[in-house]
Amino acid sequence: MNQKKIIFLINDENDNQRLDKAITVLLKDFSRTTIKNWIQKGQVLVDNERAEPKHKVHKGQKIEVTPIIEDRHEATPEKIDFTVLFEDEDILIVEKPSGLVVHPGHGNPKGTLQNGLLYYLPDLKHLPRAGLIHRLDKNTSGLLIVAKTNRAYTTMVTKLEQRKIMREYRAICVGAMTSGATIEASIARDPRNRIKFSTAENGKRAVTNYRILKKFDHHTYIGLRLETGRTHQIRVHMSHIKYPILGDSLYGNRLMIPSGASDYLKSALRQLKRQALHASKVTFVHPFTKEKVSIDSEIPEDMFTILSELSGNNLTREEVNSLEYPE
Repeated sequence: MNQKKIIFLINDENDNQRLDKAITVLLKDFSRTTIKNWIQKGQVLVDNERAEPKHKVHKGQKIEVTPIIEDRHEATPEKIDFTVLFEDEDILIVEKPSGLVVHPGHGNPKGTLQNGLLYYLPDLKHLPRAGLIHRLDKNTSGLLIVAKTNRAYTTMVTKLEQRKIMREYRAICVGAMTSGATIEASIARDPRNRIKFSTAENGKRAVTNYRILKKFDHHTYIGLRLETGRTHQIRVHMSHIKYPILGDSLYGNRLMIPSGASDYLKSALRQLKRQALHASKVTFVHPFTKEKVSIDSEIPEDMFTILSELSGNNLTREEVNSLEYPE
């Protein structure tokens, strides 16, 4: 069993919330039932005092959580290929390839990024989810932030909740868009398909901003910035506005080969084995050095090949990577 204290302060967004709900919002990887159990066992203190799950917390109060994490549920260290793009004493930023699951779970007990992180830095076993403060779908590539220390974990989770970490994505969508926009549509689990999510009035608030980077006859290359981080958010939102992500078999027709496509384009589209979505950039103020951290990830080969074919081989990799999100 691993036990390591997590300390954070209640912020504006969690002011006047129930204790169990406030912790659930900040520690998303644990269920509310689990957190209630910790509170009832005295593993949670509010300003150094025990409290009930229904206790209302207020801005500035100190919350101390000592999670009970059973060893049998933990990931084991494994050598997994991923790229480190930034590292200091507190924070690690890694590049996840498409096809790599982030956390162990049903059907994926090993061979995940979390297993690889524990191999790379064994001390991450003391942090929830090996320090990962957010996640990506298996078939989405790109950047993930990992906290290496307890102080970094609590601070970066709070930054994420307060929307102080800018996360930018690149995607190829099916359809010719005319302009960028903001999508604000709440998201909930799809009642007809439990592995999907859908827009729903009674769902959780979700906001996605997108801008056009390059137009093609039947596709659009876009940049996206998230204001919230719901499961499958970008995929659900782009499907919702009828411009699904290319290759997304769950939220759109996977191939959608346009009439008149060249043999090279048809081949490139057929070889795409995942949704054309890449987490391309993270930007934040370092919680301890106070310096700006901004890390970019280049477009993956499979997405570049399609963009090149869509342009008639008139786009270079350098040109694609230089396309900036319009402010």
